[in-house]
Amino acid sequence: MARIDRLARSLAHLLEIIETLARKGAAFKSLGDPIDTGSPQGKFTLQILGAVAEFERSLIRERTKAGVRAAKALGRQPGNPGLISGDPLARRRVAHARDERLSERAIAGADEFLPIVRRLRPAQPWDRVVDVLNTAMKKRPGNNPAPWTRDALIRAVRRLVADGLAESDLLKAAPRRSKKAAAQTRRLVELVATIHNAAPAGQKPTLARIGRQLERQGVRTATGAGTWAPSSVKALLDRARAGGLLDEDLVEKHGAGETHSVSRTDLRLE
Repeated sequence: MARIDRLARSLAHLLEIIETLARKGAAFKSLGDPIDTGSPQGKFTLQILGAVAEFERSLIRERTKAGVRAAKALGRQPGNPGLISGDPLARRRVAHARDERLSERAIAGADEFLPIVRRLRPAQPWDRVVDVLNTAMKKRPGNNPAPWTRDALIRAVRRLVADGLAESDLLKAAPRRSKKAAAQTRRLVELVATIHNAAPAGQKPTLARIGRQLERQGVRTATGAGTWAPSSVKALLDRARAGGLLDEDLVEKHGAGETHSVSRTDLRLE
């Protein structure tokens, strides 16, 4: 690359690209800048740039917080004035910017998840693809630490298809499952509902705890995996809830050192 400013839009974007190359076993060298990640000096320079990027992000956060406090002190509502007033043009601009960010993240992380999606879709349903991605510990775009969910995967694939980087066939509906597969799913739904309902009142298990219990019992996912992701457990709980198999309206969610009640619809992945 002749100069780094021809490769990335910002320092944070540059670091993300270089990290992606490093995961693939490749080095980066700029012909016009003292950066060569294949040498110790180049790696040191990159670490300096990383520290500067983190400092820049910290300053932006502090300025944003200060601006919000100042606006509130003056009695103004913080935020985008156009969005607050309901300006259609402002909404379109924000939606366009959001789409651009989604495209950038999806493209940057496509090599991580798209090969598996291409191998399984549309022959397999989205839930099964999610199970495979989480079992293989494939990261979501943008280094999102949260596990894959069905909705997140569909959004990412749709974005790649809209950008012409993935085949539209990936979004086709999966064929109807066999009676045997449907019976297996019903069994898993009933088993998860039983674990949930068997817990003492006020001590309903979290998604992770239900997953660990299934693993201890040797129960495999619909894809045959031995490890249960919270998203898979939640999908089964949602089906049990829709079928009226859960006997309480409230579940207990345990956090770090505290317990509080949340409605079923507020249950989130841990």
